[in-house]
Amino acid sequence: MANTRISRNEADPTGNSKTFTLSQWVKRGKISAEQAIVSHRYTNSYYFHVRFNDNDTINIEEYNSGQSLLLTTNRKFRDTNGFYNIVISADTTQATSSNRIKLYINGVQETSFSTANYPSQNANLVIDGGAGYVRNYGDRGDGAMYFDGAMSHIHYTQGTAYDSSAFGSTDSTTGEWKINTSPSVTYGSKGYFILKDGNSVTDQSGNSNNFTVGAGTLTKTEDCPSNVFATLNPLVNINSNLTLSKGNNTMTLGSTNWIGTVSSLGISSGKYYWEIKVDTNNFMHGILGETANMTELSTSNSGYIGKFSNGYAFYYQSPTVRKQNNSSGSTYGTAPSSGDILMVAFDATNGTIWVGKNGTWFNSATQSEIENGTTTNSMYSSIPMTETFFPATCGESNHVANYNFGNGYFGTTAVSSAGTNASGNGIFEYDCPSGYTALSTKGLNL
Repeated sequence: MANTRISRNEADPTGNSKTFTLSQWVKRGKISAEQAIVSHRYTNSYYFHVRFNDNDTINIEEYNSGQSLLLTTNRKFRDTNGFYNIVISADTTQATSSNRIKLYINGVQETSFSTANYPSQNANLVIDGGAGYVRNYGDRGDGAMYFDGAMSHIHYTQGTAYDSSAFGSTDSTTGEWKINTSPSVTYGSKGYFILKDGNSVTDQSGNSNNFTVGAGTLTKTEDCPSNVFATLNPLVNINSNLTLSKGNNTMTLGSTNWIGTVSSLGISSGKYYWEIKVDTNNFMHGILGETANMTELSTSNSGYIGKFSNGYAFYYQSPTVRKQNNSSGSTYGTAPSSGDILMVAFDATNGTIWVGKNGTWFNSATQSEIENGTTTNSMYSSIPMTETFFPATCGESNHVANYNFGNGYFGTTAVSSAGTNASGNGIFEYDCPSGYTALSTKGLNL
């Protein structure tokens, strides 16, 4: 949602609320930056904000002709792979101050705060401020503090304070917090439910409290709380000349030499497929084992995948195309044109990887060979599967790579004609080989 805001103007002249619940699922794309989660704002002197701070703590703050509420967590929230379920339950009628505002993250109540200034008993909070107020998700409402990441299943209940169990539960097998996609809650006249299973800002609560896209473009993604897809990983030691954007699926390099990064999810077994839209600047795309020196990967002139003994890459350095592992290789594939789409199929169970372009596999490999595990025309086979491997990317001199791990987009451009996907998981431009799947939490458990 970077540079995107969804908004709703408040027309009701009445306002203020003593009791309410805010719940939403968010996936961070960038850390160490002030980012608004939700803002109900009239001016800089009248607002209710929830945001990530630049030190990755969470703030809940209200100004109503002076600061009337401020909670700042001690805990920091730096996960850019999974979704956080953030629930704020408010009831200012409570006698005990700490019961007036409760914050839950993934089903656990936060009780440790560096600052804990609770509202006074029976205070009317401006969360329901009347005419002139604007409810915003994705920024502060004035183009500041844009949220970089994804949001899903946003609920607001007016008049009822629910705890997190209304919106999720603990999975009995994994112990992880999982989403309740259809919670049984009472919304009240100003309540709403948006971003349900897609990018619709039409209210699903029955109240018709619809939102509009006030800035930027709201892009639908397959990535969601119940199926988290791989992205490129901003937590790998990244050189300042490497920028990730578009939900961390686009890598843009500055004027530097051979740096890169890896995916957020790793592979130790199973069969996976992904795609990359490339330009004609020099690059390598492939896989890299977890024991490789990731700091070296992000060091200029050093970060090329194919130099590592556990790195396997398709390598383009105009006019040369080749495969490379452990700093050696041989001719493989054909040179790209700008906008070409690379296809990667990785059989981690048997240690084999194939690469192709625009629907045709290199080295005359066929779809049936890949599905049957025939290794003759693969890029590499007999890869020792003694460690976890990650999809990996690197390049130089302004290379731009748009990854599609199954979200159905290259940057913000949707696939033009989706191919078949035998596993029913993810959306790709070309046919996913039968028996292969997207690299996602669902895919890892198929």
